[in-house]
Amino acid sequence: MKNKLNRIYTKGGVVSPGELKLILNMAEKLGLSTIKFGSRQDILFPYDGELETIRDEYPSLDIIDNQKDNNQNIVCSYVSADILPATWWVKGTTYLYILEQFRYNPKLKINITDPEQRLIPLFNGQINFIASINEDYWFLNLKLPGWKTDINYPVLIYSLDIPKIAEAIEELYKETTDIDFLFQLVNEKIETNNKTINKELELPFHPFPYYEGMNIMGVDEYWLGLYWRNNEYDIKFLNEFCDYCLESRVGKICITPWKSFIVKGINRNYKLGLEKLLGKSGINVRHSSLELNWHLPVDDKDAFELKKFIVRNFDQNDISTYGLNFAISNRSNKETYFTSAVIEKNEVPSIIKDFDVRPTYNVLYCRDFNPNTREYLVYAQDVDKIELPGLLMELSKMYFEQLSDSKPQKDKKDAKKEQIKVHQCKDCMTVYDSNYGDETQGIKSGVEFEDLNDNYVCPVCDSDKTNFEVVML
Repeated sequence: MKNKLNRIYTKGGVVSPGELKLILNMAEKLGLSTIKFGSRQDILFPYDGELETIRDEYPSLDIIDNQKDNNQNIVCSYVSADILPATWWVKGTTYLYILEQFRYNPKLKINITDPEQRLIPLFNGQINFIASINEDYWFLNLKLPGWKTDINYPVLIYSLDIPKIAEAIEELYKETTDIDFLFQLVNEKIETNNKTINKELELPFHPFPYYEGMNIMGVDEYWLGLYWRNNEYDIKFLNEFCDYCLESRVGKICITPWKSFIVKGINRNYKLGLEKLLGKSGINVRHSSLELNWHLPVDDKDAFELKKFIVRNFDQNDISTYGLNFAISNRSNKETYFTSAVIEKNEVPSIIKDFDVRPTYNVLYCRDFNPNTREYLVYAQDVDKIELPGLLMELSKMYFEQLSDSKPQKDKKDAKKEQIKVHQCKDCMTVYDSNYGDETQGIKSGVEFEDLNDNYVCPVCDSDKTNFEVVML
């Protein structure tokens, strides 16, 4: 009989080397040689006994019994900060400060993410905070249990208000399915520093990144991504790796939803020592991108074998899937998808469950191959396993053809009519255009004039912000 999987709650998938060593020590005492990573950036370990004794011995670890507890790990894109595209004001320290303010263990799934990166899904939580271009403010998307559809909160959320707003929503959402009433209830319960939404959330498309291996980070630092094909992470190696991190002053180890982990800020002076450790341990850090871009259910051997079958076909046909990602799911689980394409395994009808019947699959892909659209289209239904590699290769070709398509040019007459609103200094006629920002004062493109600090001055003549007027170009 297979032991049940239990979880260790790691807020945002961020754990120190010392904390991980404590988890590894616990796992070894249970007789384990490996641990697993979960889809919500948590740590999983199989154990079928009572957890109370373990909790008493390791009180600093948040150990969750999957069969009794319903606490959920917070997902965040701290792991992508400083190594992948980012909203101009969002730094690694931004996430850490927010995570530190959580004084409770959520029972709803909370995501805190940057829309400029693609490694961490934006919308697979139930309470989704997504960075806006306004410094320290976040959009809030809700997909609450019992609500028919997901819905957007009517205001932007201040960074320091994220934990208390999430907690208030958890307490109040069952009282209504109306967003305006929920908004009213939250405002009656807590004081917040909300901001009016003056520009809707934009979801740029970024190809799915290659997240493995040693990569340059800044001038004298590197980041490393490590991935195990079977999600069985060797405890002996991880212990040695934690010792290396402590010696080289690497403060954080970051778990991803793709059953991998990343460490950032490896000093150049310690790079050779890390390469020796990886080589001595026989660690492969150059897996093909054909297999890095898959999301599988944890501990599902059938899904793992299906992935191997498809990847082997991809490799034999020498195709590229760079920028895409795939998921395998059981249709009966009604999961929230966050990949470019999904293979759904159909449930065997109860009338023939006693017979040995080959499973069938559906193939879906999201609109524009961008998971952030959350709109999935059916590409094929009730197909046999043998047909899946060919269908996914067809989808890959569609993706690359779409990338090469140029946007249709506007009609010249329409182009003449189109005007751009900018703000112009009355004294020297200098123009502030939000499409370009103001590099002289560290203001990046996309920041609206209304969102500039009141102490903003003209970069040419030092006139106050109030001296600017709206003009149409």
